[in-house]
Amino acid sequence: MVSPSSSPIVDTLTQPQSIAALVLLATLAGVLHRKLTQRSATLPPGPPPESWIFGNKIPSAFAYRKFEEWTKIYGPIFYLRQGFTPIFVIGRYQAAVDIMEREGAALVDRPLSISAGETLSGGMRVVLTPAGERFKKMRKALHAHLSPKVVQSYGPVLMRTAKQHILDILDDPDIHQEHAKRYSASVVMALAYGKAAGKHDDPDVIAVNRCLVRLGENLRPGLWQVDHYPILRYVTITITITITPPKRILPTQPARNSYLPGYLDELKAGHREELALFKKHLSVVKAQMSSSSSSSSSEAGTPIPDSFAKYLLERQPSLGLSDDETAYLAGALFGAGSDTTASAISVAVLAAACYPASARRVQEELDRVVGRDRAPTTADFESLPELQAFVMETFRWRPVTAGGFPHKATKDLVWGEVVIPAGATVIGNVWAVGRDPAVFPDPEAFTPERWIRQEEGEGEGEGGVRLREDLKSYPFGFGRRVCPGMHIATASVMLNTALIQWAFTVRADPKHPIDELAFTESANAHPVRFHVFFEPRAAETRDGIRELLEEYGEA
Repeated sequence: MVSPSSSPIVDTLTQPQSIAALVLLATLAGVLHRKLTQRSATLPPGPPPESWIFGNKIPSAFAYRKFEEWTKIYGPIFYLRQGFTPIFVIGRYQAAVDIMEREGAALVDRPLSISAGETLSGGMRVVLTPAGERFKKMRKALHAHLSPKVVQSYGPVLMRTAKQHILDILDDPDIHQEHAKRYSASVVMALAYGKAAGKHDDPDVIAVNRCLVRLGENLRPGLWQVDHYPILRYVTITITITITPPKRILPTQPARNSYLPGYLDELKAGHREELALFKKHLSVVKAQMSSSSSSSSSEAGTPIPDSFAKYLLERQPSLGLSDDETAYLAGALFGAGSDTTASAISVAVLAAACYPASARRVQEELDRVVGRDRAPTTADFESLPELQAFVMETFRWRPVTAGGFPHKATKDLVWGEVVIPAGATVIGNVWAVGRDPAVFPDPEAFTPERWIRQEEGEGEGEGGVRLREDLKSYPFGFGRRVCPGMHIATASVMLNTALIQWAFTVRADPKHPIDELAFTESANAHPVRFHVFFEPRAAETRDGIRELLEEYGEA
């Protein structure tokens, strides 16, 4: 006779096979719990995880600032865990030199990035490409076109574009940050495709900046759980919530959950858009080359401008690049120099407005070395250590890629008693490294003087000041993953800062106080819109400045 309390579920659970399965699951859960909660003696300290299975919660906005707080509490290197991924965050100068720089060969790899790397970029964006043959050939091509020696030849392009930047500020100073974006996009268009871009509202400039904003937003740590739980890309979940305010009922709405496949579809659409943009520009260069090769010498017209796209197309077979890889690599210059450069130029303007005494030191040097009857050029940089120090301090004070990009250890790394195991994620927190009080005293202060030294036995006149060679910050990343566009970006920021300080006195607007920490939440952070006055300095009037710039960059 069947007991009244019996049921199919109870019967199933009491079967030997079911009991064995439950015991196995419980055992696996216990092993997993112990593995995730038991700390090795070789691990550095770190904040306790919020969950034994999910690990630590990393804020998706301004994570680098939270990391700096934890650096102050737990030391130069601390430990986090996201899901099953161990993360080691480095936040002090010497640890960054010892690990990120000296062990650069073991940290050249990138962690798996399903969201921004595979989905948005199709695995072809060099900054996110894992170590391997594809990365090597892409990196080699970029270095050949962006080396310091080659960048020197770009001086005329930088100067002509920077001249237009100053003219744009003269015409409409209220949108100076948009002008900085136009400058950067124009330089990249010229170098990548031999093409001149229009003003800030040019469709090509808008399209480039839209792609870069999308990338920066989706690179924020902690935003996409699928990067830490790859299985989630295969999971389809439908969640609905009903919000009932006091006075009215809203219809049922989908709850955004950043790892769901439906939202990865948004990134796939972004990938299609930017790949189409890159291929469009590349096809124009390809058509120009085809037309040129099919014309006889007597019919030859305007020569095709040199560009990175032309360089890649001429060497595509030997580089072993597919058409899509070639298009993406040419477009990589956008990420290598455009978005970060625009932000860094705006940071230099912000610093000049907030710290006028530091700006005056630069202006005094410009007056002494260059004068006001001509504008500074790229050839003047070596004679302008105060300018170089000012720019270096802006890089340290408000680094554009403040959080740094994650690296993946390919072998066990030992630092003192700490062991970073192979496969772990390692993040050099640029923001915190540049705020190491042992190396940068009073780190929150904007102090360009920290980057210069007085030559012994010389006065404070011209030639007595030199840029320090024993001090470095890491706004462009670490080791073998340093940004390949760092030289062109630095030259651009240096030139535009020199021109702005030569042409104008930048003053803060007392009616609109500047919040020095107001930046966008994206991985490549921009200052939130701020208002300053650009008062004519090189000449008494704006028209006078235009006259001084009339032939600038034309030689």
